[in-house]
Amino acid sequence: MMQLNCPLPPLDFDVITLGHGSGGLLTNKLLESGVFDLLKNPLLDTHHDGAVFELKGRLAFSTDSYVVSPIFFPGGNIGELAVNGTVNDLAMCGAAARYLSLAFILEEGLTMQEFWDVLVGIKQAAERAGVHIVTGDTKVVERGKGDRIFINTTGIGQVHPKANIAMGHIQPGDKIICSGPIATHGIVIMSLRQGLEFGTSLQSDTACLNHTVLRLLDDHGHDIPLLRDATRGGVATVLNEIARDTRWGVEIHQKGLRVLDEVAGACEMLGLDPLYVANEGVFLAVVRPAAADAVLQKLRTLEHGAAAEIIGEVVDAHPRQVVLHSLVGGRRVVNMLTGEQLPRIC
Repeated sequence: MMQLNCPLPPLDFDVITLGHGSGGLLTNKLLESGVFDLLKNPLLDTHHDGAVFELKGRLAFSTDSYVVSPIFFPGGNIGELAVNGTVNDLAMCGAAARYLSLAFILEEGLTMQEFWDVLVGIKQAAERAGVHIVTGDTKVVERGKGDRIFINTTGIGQVHPKANIAMGHIQPGDKIICSGPIATHGIVIMSLRQGLEFGTSLQSDTACLNHTVLRLLDDHGHDIPLLRDATRGGVATVLNEIARDTRWGVEIHQKGLRVLDEVAGACEMLGLDPLYVANEGVFLAVVRPAAADAVLQKLRTLEHGAAAEIIGEVVDAHPRQVVLHSLVGGRRVVNMLTGEQLPRIC
């Protein structure tokens, strides 16, 4: 993770208090001493209730809330995750994120150092993604009511001219490409919870995928009917959504699924199926069969796509079901996740 030289500025307070959510003097001190200076840009600098701007062409719009616990983890923090998550949701629509809103729910007692570190993560992620944070909100809740910090980000972006992303465009024979190793983020979070330690050097795969996706669309936009990031519920959930919504079947091959050795070992220890474990820097692309090899080779030249593989295809057999072909030649149905394997993962 890129590090910025952004030390915590001198403050009159060390922790967040209920007064910081009052809308009065303390709220203004909180914003002026950190948020506005760190995230500075012409639209945010107006300090208005909203942002006024112009965008041309087709637009995409997305919102998400982030409640991950713990809020700091190897490879990132909740702030970086919040920016990347909404940027990636727009990228899956075939859009380049332009502007984000940023809303905090802070718990009384959160230290200013923690809040500052989250803000630095937000700044880093926004700069990598090339997106501006232009409006937002801050609320404070009583101690014990908010688990330190929750974040909402809402984004708007311009859709790539070659993008035409929709479930209804998927056809039998289309290939499914996975951009990289799966289940890493979920296992990193689990390793920090409830005293569990696996002694690994794993880092979350949280990343902004927009640059990778947009370059892929430049060359192959007309050959990609669907993009989807495999966050909560993992790859299995995305595949089941494809099968359910298209009414086609999906077949995947275990030999194409990449799982880091440390992740595979941790999943085995915990009784978790990597297919259902969350990712924050992995996406699936459904691709026309004639273009699949070219798309794969292009993706492997791009950031966050070096380990991409074709993992399966859409079929007209076993409608609405996902079937996995195992390494030993067996087959099993991969059902939709019935509960939450790893709560508070993002």
